[in-house]
Amino acid sequence: MNQLVRFHDQQPQLSDDSLCRELLSGLCSDPKCCSPKFFYDRRGSELFDQICRQPEYYPTRTEEAILRSAAADIAEAVGPEATLIELGSGASRKIRLLLEALRPSRYIGIDISRDFLLDSTRRLAADYPWLDVHATCADFSRCMAWPVGVANEHPVAFFPGSSIGNFTPEEAEAFLGRLHPLLPAGGGLLIGVDLIKDPSVLEAAYNDAAGVTAAFNLNLLERLRHEFGADLEPQRFSHRAFYNGMESRIEMHLVSQVEQEIHVAGESVHFAAGETLHTENSYKYSVEGFRELAGLAGFAPRALWTDPERLFSLHYLEREG
Repeated sequence: MNQLVRFHDQQPQLSDDSLCRELLSGLCSDPKCCSPKFFYDRRGSELFDQICRQPEYYPTRTEEAILRSAAADIAEAVGPEATLIELGSGASRKIRLLLEALRPSRYIGIDISRDFLLDSTRRLAADYPWLDVHATCADFSRCMAWPVGVANEHPVAFFPGSSIGNFTPEEAEAFLGRLHPLLPAGGGLLIGVDLIKDPSVLEAAYNDAAGVTAAFNLNLLERLRHEFGADLEPQRFSHRAFYNGMESRIEMHLVSQVEQEIHVAGESVHFAAGETLHTENSYKYSVEGFRELAGLAGFAPRALWTDPERLFSLHYLEREG
């Protein structure tokens, strides 16, 4: 059994000055914010996997159901001998459903969390010995590049889980614009997009009864302590998530329970009691609204699949010439 994973490291160390500057810039802004990519150390990735199994969190099981029911149609749209490139690597049922339906010649997993990436791609390589497996550690929210000589023929990018919603619409257009030149004319993008729906359904999904999403949000503070040397007390913060209807997005925040000073990379950051650190957005789209956004980045709609309740959508787009 072939368990070899070819590893390509394009990610700077997390203590890199540029990442510290990015972190401090957000902490010192008004209002305070932090990129959601800082969620994803090993523990954060494990907690996100747990979130996906919570009964309130519909996106994962709904997207999986769409992939399962549409597998043959997706395989026909993509065609044979594809190089499947997953942005945000995982060993989840979603990628396995695609691997079994598409039988691609090669798989490239790209993720910012090095340890989680290696664990997940090694499991895939062990379970699919016929598959040429590559792992690329990179922050694809900032820049993207396929491994040299690996994705030259028939690349198809897979961006599941409605992760596109973590970008503002302007950032999402820019992200798709950076992806555009990496695909040949006619190259494919299979992307999950969460749809606008009843706010009560959305808010329940990000405030699960088991408290896993809260633990995921608060783990960001633990990571700041362990990897960036931050002097702070995580128990002085609490989780808050709500739907902002004006912006069509879920917002996640960490709320300071008291007035306090935290110290990160030699800088002091003051929090008033009740002040928040904005940690994540999750934008929701209509089908037409997302197609319009993708079109601005040079992608044309080719196929669409949704669940019967239209909670979630899966788009197959092609790069225009």
